[in-house]
Amino acid sequence: MRARTILASFGLLLAGAIIGTMLVPPAADAVSREIIEIQQSVNQILQNQQDLRADVDTKFASMQTLVQQSLDSASHLSQTMGTLQKTIQDAQANSGANNNTVAQQVQSVSDNMQDLQARVAKLAQQMSDMQNTLQQINAKVSTPPPAPANPTPDTTPGTAPGATPDTTAAQPAANEPTSLQPISGSTLYSNAMGDLRTRHYDLSRQEFRDYLKNFSDGSYAPDAQFYLGEIAYAEEEYSSAIDSYDRVIVHYPKSNKVAPAMLEKGRALVQTHKNTNAEREFRELIRRFPGSPEAKKAASEMRALPPSH
Repeated sequence: MRARTILASFGLLLAGAIIGTMLVPPAADAVSREIIEIQQSVNQILQNQQDLRADVDTKFASMQTLVQQSLDSASHLSQTMGTLQKTIQDAQANSGANNNTVAQQVQSVSDNMQDLQARVAKLAQQMSDMQNTLQQINAKVSTPPPAPANPTPDTTPGTAPGATPDTTAAQPAANEPTSLQPISGSTLYSNAMGDLRTRHYDLSRQEFRDYLKNFSDGSYAPDAQFYLGEIAYAEEEYSSAIDSYDRVIVHYPKSNKVAPAMLEKGRALVQTHKNTNAEREFRELIRRFPGSPEAKKAASEMRALPPSH
């Protein structure tokens, strides 16, 4: 009797162990995989948002430059119109004595109007690009991350137990645009040259610097660096001009701007009363580029230097 009781108790314990094993929840590996995949998706979304934000910052900088150009052109146009009005009044008072001046002022107004229209068109294009970029950002930010798959096998039809759920649908399309191109290097350089010709030195300097920052290996990089020196020279900032000319000579040794940079550097050295250094620069220019127009000018500049003591 006692033996039967012991056997019955042992059977109950064994059955309880089996039932307990069956009731243990499934391993957490599948849940961990799902959590890792969700974290990776969230990290990818955050990275996309950072990239788009960098694009927005670049376009805002370009837009600010174009807005400033438009405002400056508008201000210049207003001043020209005022001058034109006064000239017309003077011309009427003097019975047509100043007709040539009036014609020149009218031509100046026409040129400024064309310049202003071109800048406004560029600004409108930049604003359109910016709007498209912001729409892309909003679309990406508003898209929720992929929903985690239910780890319980019997609630996901068509998914085998332990299989990784398909997250292909949550990935962006391969041909989906991620960003828009900023203003082109040729356009930026053209704007800078236009402002240089009209003596808008502050705008021109900023545009040349923007070009060198974004297109340091571009075909116009030596020219942009050279004209930064020309702007500094025109504003009598000779030390800054010398530094800009040196950058052309050192960083772009095969450029056709090396000889002009050496000539202008020598002239800037003369302006800072460093005649010995200026003469050395002129001699080096003549040695490196014999027979060039810059070499002939350098020889003339050397003859004009006061004799050294």
